[in-house]
Amino acid sequence: MVRFANVADRDAVEAEMPYAQRALPGTLYQALTQTRDRHPQRPAISFQLFSDPKAPARTLTWTDLHERVTETANLFHSLGVGPQDVVAYLLPNCLEAPVVLLAGATAGIVNPINPLLDPEQIAGILRETKAKVVVTLKSFPKTDIAQKAALAVAQAPTVQAVLEVDLRGYLTGLKRLLVPLMRPKVPTRHQAKVMDFEAAASAQRHDRLLFEPPPEDRVAAFFHTGGTTGTPKVAQHKQSGMIYNGWLGGTLLFSERDVLMCPLPMFHVFAAYPILMSCLMSGAQLVMPTPAGYRGDGVFDNFWKLIERWQATFLITVPTAIAALMQRPVNGDVSSLRTAISGSAPLPMELYNRFKSATGVEIAEGYGLTEATCLVSVNPIDGLKKVGSVGIPLPYTHVRILRRVDGAFQECAVDEIGEICVANPGVYEGSTYTEADKNRDLFAEGRFLRTGDLGRMDADGYLWITGRAKDLIIRGGHNIDPAEIEDALLSHPKVAFVGAIGQPDAFAGELPCAYVELVAGAEVSVDELLEHARTHIHERAAVPKHIEILPELPKTAIGKIFKPDLRKLAITRVYDDALAKAGLAVKVAKVVDDKKRGLVARLDRTGTVDEQAVADCLGQFTRPWEWA
Repeated sequence: MVRFANVADRDAVEAEMPYAQRALPGTLYQALTQTRDRHPQRPAISFQLFSDPKAPARTLTWTDLHERVTETANLFHSLGVGPQDVVAYLLPNCLEAPVVLLAGATAGIVNPINPLLDPEQIAGILRETKAKVVVTLKSFPKTDIAQKAALAVAQAPTVQAVLEVDLRGYLTGLKRLLVPLMRPKVPTRHQAKVMDFEAAASAQRHDRLLFEPPPEDRVAAFFHTGGTTGTPKVAQHKQSGMIYNGWLGGTLLFSERDVLMCPLPMFHVFAAYPILMSCLMSGAQLVMPTPAGYRGDGVFDNFWKLIERWQATFLITVPTAIAALMQRPVNGDVSSLRTAISGSAPLPMELYNRFKSATGVEIAEGYGLTEATCLVSVNPIDGLKKVGSVGIPLPYTHVRILRRVDGAFQECAVDEIGEICVANPGVYEGSTYTEADKNRDLFAEGRFLRTGDLGRMDADGYLWITGRAKDLIIRGGHNIDPAEIEDALLSHPKVAFVGAIGQPDAFAGELPCAYVELVAGAEVSVDELLEHARTHIHERAAVPKHIEILPELPKTAIGKIFKPDLRKLAITRVYDDALAKAGLAVKVAKVVDDKKRGLVARLDRTGTVDEQAVADCLGQFTRPWEWA
């Protein structure tokens, strides 16, 4: 591994040679073959169906994984999948998920889909990508993935084959015998051919590919973004970008001796690229506990013992999972852990401190996005971690903070807030999304991807995110479009205006809330509006946790809802409530817009107060505060 502790180390890597001159595999299959040749019998991927640290688990060596990917790619090819054809998968975590991801990208274009989406949204993605093959679950107790897949495929005429993965293969004893009696029925209303994945793949050759993958760089994956309203946008990823993410992990972070505990879903870029691709390039071992990862039964209660069982050296996590883990005692030997890597949402300082105190391990917060094939920056594993920042831009990643003035982009000064714009080998310049219209105005100066995130770069070269130009509400790393909440509430006949925002939350980072202005002379209760929202918002995560009726919503000169004022109201309300519950004689005097830190709560004492108790109370949240 190459040392990566500061900006100088990053610059030294770049100074060695241009990225294009590095001797890298041209395809994912070549990368897999090289790692198989270096570490044939080392463990590659492990999975356990249940969270009990003594539960049966199954592990594929790099030789095993190479064989599984080879036969699966041959299967896809036999079903008519070529370089321009799409293999979608709708799977929980299991050994088959990374196998299908790698094989799908080898034979054609792989399209992971979030199984938590509605069937209509899944169908929309299948139609957008023109998927030819779908890999999903065979009907299984306590999950509705098979039912959703059947309904979605019925609305996606391009799908010709459905391959079913049976989780029963991971069971033993009586449980295995009972599954056929407990399978929920799946109404099949589509014309696609249904096949058993294991039987069909095992019938193929596993020692060599029966086709020649194109040697040139090409789009090899489609990943959807968001998904709370209509059909999500679909981002295109080239093999070179996928390999770049793996090269970063394999060069700067991991070796074949590392074990990565990853309870994140394999349909998300965080698990697929910084984690799976890094293992692919380094030979490190990937461990997936339960099909639902962090959401699996008993995972949080057994988590520290799972770390001990697998001797994990890296924990891959998100702030909401850290918050849940800190509510449980560290009851296992976690001395193997080197670092926890956190992404998807801002990490509160208090959570960082509690985790370090409980485990002795630091958290390295990073930043990535689907549109850039993920990785952009990370706090250095072996260097200074600035808590609250997302670290140092990675080698060959050029981050600029820009603002638009009179139609032209201008560079922001040190610590000046602007839009974060990124160019690196993971950015597909000009063609980020499958829909051409969505690529318009997406790039600054033709090559810098406009992320929609607001941030600043400090004097030491660390990147800080201060807000979102796109207005998305990010609940535990999940994007919620405020328009869906607003449209639902506006459908109530007594509602005139709605502004939906994310209010601070100690667990999820943000929760959706809505401020409402009623039609003149109308009267309606908050409870009635909440019930209306529940029945008109199809995704439970997007239902507002708080609705407040105001005499008039703040608006701009042209009548647009002015959301910064609503965010100030929400911060004041949430912080005041937390301080009152903690019995602290402190109130928010006002919320100000700071040029460096975004919205900052200024506090007033209303009596004698323990300042450390205030710090502990508000340290649960990601937004900054100060004394007035």
